[in-house]
Amino acid sequence: MYYVIKRQLDKPLSCFIGFVVPKFIASKNNDSVIFEFQKDEKTQRKWVKKEEIVLLTEDKDFVIKTMEQFKAVEETQQKLVDEARDMLNSSIETFTETVNAELNEFNEIKSSADVPCLLKNL
Repeated sequence: MYYVIKRQLDKPLSCFIGFVVPKFIASKNNDSVIFEFQKDEKTQRKWVKKEEIVLLTEDKDFVIKTMEQFKAVEETQQKLVDEARDMLNSSIETFTETVNAELNEFNEIKSSADVPCLLKNL
């Protein structure tokens, strides 16, 4: 069996994936690796660019150790993203409250003579 760690370029909060394949096909003249596996008793092939492959090995223990290291970094970064998202949500809430208070305050004075609002005459 072969163990693969592949970058996931289209998923920013999940940067890698690990999987096992029984067979792969690669050559120096091609920039892709073909991973071959069985699904529903049919042979399936998946082309992956070499630049997206972080690791291709037969060493299961090394892959497990490396995946654990990557997952630890990912968890740490996910906590930072979650904290930043919470701060952003709080800032958006404060922003909305502040702007709405300003709009409400202006709404109270818009009927005065010094505010040129056409709605007063409607």
